[in-house]
Amino acid sequence: MSFSVLIVDDAAFMRMMIKDILDKNGFNVVAEASDGMQAVEKYKEYQPDLVTMDITMPEKDGITALKEIKEINPAAKIIMCSAMGQQAMVIDAIQAGANDFIVKPFQADRVLEAIYKTLS
Repeated sequence: MSFSVLIVDDAAFMRMMIKDILDKNGFNVVAEASDGMQAVEKYKEYQPDLVTMDITMPEKDGITALKEIKEINPAAKIIMCSAMGQQAMVIDAIQAGANDFIVKPFQADRVLEAIYKTLS
């Protein structure tokens, strides 16, 4: 069984990098979103097994979107993605219910480690 994933990042290049890692490892990327508002809408629409969520985005940031998705489904599995130097935001995200976080630029093994840990 392949797990369904929603990728959320305002940078198309970052979405492409994660999608490439997931595709090569048998995951089903069901949707992508470029901001927190789209993330919440697409979460409702697709109900994915996992969400990768950027923290800093226009319209609605990742932590706000994380909280809204957790209101829809308290069991939602969400991995936050952050650039270096955003430790305070990562702590906020974990306290808001994120399952794990990965740091940009992405290393495939770290991305997969976080995903497998979150889904198991």
